Amino acid sequence: MPLVDLQRCEGKGDCVRVCPENVFEIRRIENADYQGLGLFHKFKQRVHGFQVAYTPNVDACRACGLCVAACPERAITLSRATG
Repeated sequence: MPLVDLQRCEGKGDCVRVCPENVFEIRRIENADYQGLGLFHKFKQRVHGFQVAYTPNVDACRACGLCVAACPERAITLSRATG
């Protein structure tokens, strides 16, 4: 399953464009996620319009790795699903 590092993500959407399973969406960072960021990363979010990648369809992921390769910020990693 893909994990998005919100401290690195700039919401450019390359992951959305390359994902064949429509796992990702770019949207405004959720308030709880924003509040968990440090001062520098809050500023970075402001500069990038508060847009980040979320994975609402994570169950559709087939671990092809295209999103990892496409992300210019290296904000996406693949992890084994637990449970």
